Amino acid sequence: MAQSATLKAEVRGRVGSRDARKLRGAGRLPCNLQGLGEGDSPYVNLHLDRHEFMNSRRAHVHLYDLELEGELHPAVVRELQWDDLGEQLLHVEFKRVIRGMVTEAEVELEIAGMPKNGVVNLLVQHVTVSTLPANIPDSIIVKVGELEEGDHVKASDLELPEGVTLVEPPGLEVLVISGQRVVLEPAPGAAEVGEAAPEAAEGAEGGEEEGQ
Repeated sequence: MAQSATLKAEVRGRVGSRDARKLRGAGRLPCNLQGLGEGDSPYVNLHLDRHEFMNSRRAHVHLYDLELEGELHPAVVRELQWDDLGEQLLHVEFKRVIRGMVTEAEVELEIAGMPKNGVVNLLVQHVTVSTLPANIPDSIIVKVGELEEGDHVKASDLELPEGVTLVEPPGLEVLVISGQRVVLEPAPGAAEVGEAAPEAAEGAEGGEEEGQ
């Protein structure tokens, strides 16, 4: 289950791509913090230490206490924005939560095992679940060891940890086992036959011209 971590954050004095580049160059990570809803500010622009955040992700942290101007704000990651190559993290969007109150979160699907035959085609990478912030799982395991070509896995088939419920429609297809992809090679001499055909056609056209 999810661990928690405290990260010290600072309010961004300015916003915009130029300021964001300066922050990233200084080892900081531009972020924003969404409000809870009615009566709460929509979001706060902030920044935090990039290295500390990346270490927390490697430790499978999902629940954060963002220390902002002396106050702690419980939050979960709502979205990560990467560069076009998927190599550099550019921005993090946090969502405020209340400890002990159920919230929604996107969780990655993880394939376990190999099907009896066929190829695994994962149709969705993440599913949305509902649970307490402290119970957000690192991933949801999809076991494919007993599956074979033609089998489908729907959202309702997923095995969820205790206390975690699915938000997605039960009929959502998340995975299918398809047939092996076969690359057909041309038969010997096929190219020669294909190349000879135009010549035969030219000869036929020539004969018609001579007859005219």
